[in-house]
Amino acid sequence: MPQPSPIPSSSSCWSSPAFLLALFAALLAFVVQSGEIGTADTMHRLQSTHAFWTSEPPVFPNEYPEFGIHGHNGTLQSWYGIGQSLLMLPADIVGTGIAHLPVFRNYTDDPSIRNIVVSYSTSMLLAVLTALLCLRFLGQLRFTPRQAVLGTLALMLCTTHLHYTQNLMENNYIFLLTLAGFSWQLAWVEDGRRRDLLLGAAALGLNLLTRLTTGLDLLACGLFVLLVLFAKEGAGRKLFVRLLGYLRMAVPVYLFFGLLDRLYQFYRFGSFAGTYVGIVAREARLRDPSLPVTYPFEKPFHEGFFGPLFAPEKSIFLFDPLLVLMLLLIVIGWRRFDRTVRAYLLAGFALLLGYLCFYARYTVWSGDFAWGDRYVSTAVELASLLAVPLLLRHRTAFAAWIYRAGQFIVGAALVVQLVSLAFWLPLEIYQMETLGHPTFVIALRMKNIAAFALGRMQAWGLNTQAMTEDAWDYVHITTWNFFPFLLHRVGVAPAWVDHVALAVWLAALAGGIAILVRLLRLPALRSGKTA
Repeated sequence: MPQPSPIPSSSSCWSSPAFLLALFAALLAFVVQSGEIGTADTMHRLQSTHAFWTSEPPVFPNEYPEFGIHGHNGTLQSWYGIGQSLLMLPADIVGTGIAHLPVFRNYTDDPSIRNIVVSYSTSMLLAVLTALLCLRFLGQLRFTPRQAVLGTLALMLCTTHLHYTQNLMENNYIFLLTLAGFSWQLAWVEDGRRRDLLLGAAALGLNLLTRLTTGLDLLACGLFVLLVLFAKEGAGRKLFVRLLGYLRMAVPVYLFFGLLDRLYQFYRFGSFAGTYVGIVAREARLRDPSLPVTYPFEKPFHEGFFGPLFAPEKSIFLFDPLLVLMLLLIVIGWRRFDRTVRAYLLAGFALLLGYLCFYARYTVWSGDFAWGDRYVSTAVELASLLAVPLLLRHRTAFAAWIYRAGQFIVGAALVVQLVSLAFWLPLEIYQMETLGHPTFVIALRMKNIAAFALGRMQAWGLNTQAMTEDAWDYVHITTWNFFPFLLHRVGVAPAWVDHVALAVWLAALAGGIAILVRLLRLPALRSGKTA
C-alpha cells in the first residue's frame, strides 16, 4: 500500500496547495453566481429561514395549494426539512439587514439584495469547505499531493457539483456532510480517537435534518467503516470490539439528531410519527381523488430505476461522465486498488444503488427542474470522486489508451459542467413542452448557447410559447446566467452599477484563472509518483 502523502505545508500561503485551492474554490463560487437562489425549492426553504426570526410565515397563503401543507392548528407549513434553512440563517439575517440600508431603499426588484447575499456567501462557504475536506480525505486515502489536488479540482469542475455551486439546492451541503462523515470516521478507524468518530457521526446526523433519505448516507458510511475495519483487523474478537465501540458512540449521536427532526415535525404538524410526505399525499388526494393510493410513490419501478441511467434527459452517465471513467477503472484496475479504496468504492456504489431504488417509484423521480437527476447526483459525485486520482496513481500500470480515454472523458465532463452554467436550468424544460420528449438535453443546451451567442434563437425555433408564460422566468432564461448579465437584463439598477458588477466579475474570473495556474505550477504538484 502506498505511504501517506500529506499536502506539503509552506511558510508562504501563496505556496500552499490547500490555501490556493480554497481561494480558487471561493473565486469559482463567486464567478458562477447569478445572484438568485436558483430554484423555487430553495426559495421556500429560505422563507422558512426568514420565519425563524421574523414575523413572516413559512408559507404565504397565496402559495397554497401549489406549495405548502396544513400543519398544527391549520397553519401553512413547508414540507422540507430544517437543515438547509438553518445553513442559510446567518446569511439571511445579514442580507436582510443590508437590504434595509438607505442605499438600497429604492431597489426592490430581483435579484433581491437578500438573495444576493445568501447565494454568494452560502455557496462560497460550501465551496471552500468542500475543497479543503476533499483534499483531506484524498490525503487519508494516501494519494499524492498532485493526485489529491487534481482529484479535488475534478470534483469542483467536472461533476454536477459545479452546477449546484451556481444553483443553491441541498446537494452540495449534503455532499459536504456525507464526505465529512466518511473522512472523520475513517480517521477514527486509523487512530481510535473518540472525537473523530463523534465529529463524523455529527456530520451525518446534520444530514438527517436536511433530508431524511440521507439515512442512506449514514448506512453507506457504516458499511465503509465495517469494510475498512475488516481489512485492518480481520474477522475475530478485535473486530467485534471495535464495531461495538463504533455503535456505542455513533448511534446515540444519530438518535439525537433524529430526535431533533421529530421535534421539528411535532412543532409543525403536531405529531412525532410519520413525515411530511404522508400529509402531502393526503392533501393532494383530497384535491384530486383520482390520484392513486400509493401517491407520491406510484411510478413503475423500472421507469424510475432505468430513467436515471439511460434517459437522454436525465442519464447520470451523460450529466456526470466521470462516473463512466470510474466504472472503466474498476473493471480494469480493481485488483490494483488498496483495501481502503475498495471499501470506499463499494460503499459509494452501494449508496448510489440505494438512491436509485428509493426514488425509482417517486412521482417526480427525475428531480423535475434540475440539471440531471438531482436526487441521485450527490451519490454519483461520491461514487466518482476517486476517478481522476486513481487514473493518475495507476497511470503507468494501465495501457496508454486507457489514460488517453480517461483524459477525453475528463475533458467531456468539464464541457458538460461548463455548459450547465450558461443558462438558468428551466430553459430546456420549457422548450421541451414544444419540442417534445425524449430530448438530448446537453445537446440542446449547446444549441441554445450557440443560438443565443449568434442571435439566432428565434430563427432556430428555440423561442417557445412556454418560455413566456411566467414573466420573471422569461427574463431569467433569456440571458447568460451570471450576476452582471442578469442584473443588466432586469434593467432596474443604474448603468454604473451594471458596469461595476461586470468589472468585478471579470476581475474575479481573471483572478480565479491566475490562482489555478499558480496552483498547478507549484513544485509539489508538477510531478508525482504513481503506484
